[in-house]
Amino acid sequence: MNPELELLKQMAHTIAMQFGKDCEVIIHDLTCEDMEHTIVHIENGHVTNRKLGDGPSAVVLETLHKHPEDIKDHYAYQIKTSDGKILKSTTTFVKGKDGKVHYIVAINYDISALLMIDASLQSLMHVEEQKKDEPTAIVGNVHDLLDSLIEQSVSLVGKPAALMNKEEKVKAIQFLNDAGAFLITKSGDKVAKYFGISKFTLYSYIDVNK
Repeated sequence: MNPELELLKQMAHTIAMQFGKDCEVIIHDLTCEDMEHTIVHIENGHVTNRKLGDGPSAVVLETLHKHPEDIKDHYAYQIKTSDGKILKSTTTFVKGKDGKVHYIVAINYDISALLMIDASLQSLMHVEEQKKDEPTAIVGNVHDLLDSLIEQSVSLVGKPAALMNKEEKVKAIQFLNDAGAFLITKSGDKVAKYFGISKFTLYSYIDVNK
């Protein structure tokens, strides 16, 4: 039994009990180095429809791509589920004595109903609606996440992969690298095939700014 992990599980249960069924708490275990199956504990998994054995979100994956010293906790940001729920989220990175991230505790609170109430109050008070950034999408597994990141890279360039020149492909692949996409198992094969390039070319595009 791992005392540190058991303590995190106890804290996760306490938080979920305090804030109720709309509050999901997830623990990712990175000590096993299996990036496709990091979730080892989950409370109120119906919030994002994730389960034990699922992988990390885009925010987690992007953060883990950074140097451990640059990894900071994320507080009160918004994400969106595949079924349209808007969540207020906080992600905490638990580091070991070696300085590496061992565990991740993610809290996702469904604020969809609260946003509807807020919209009604705004209307009643005749306050002009403010433009908000589109929340980051959240998916159930790392393979869907990779597909989503590839779509974002294409949107960033603004044209289909088949019509991209070298510079545009470099831009798209640099986006994927910065997002941590290549931490996903066999992602290089899929990305290279999608952009119609060899894996050697793919790695040269990743390293182009080094």
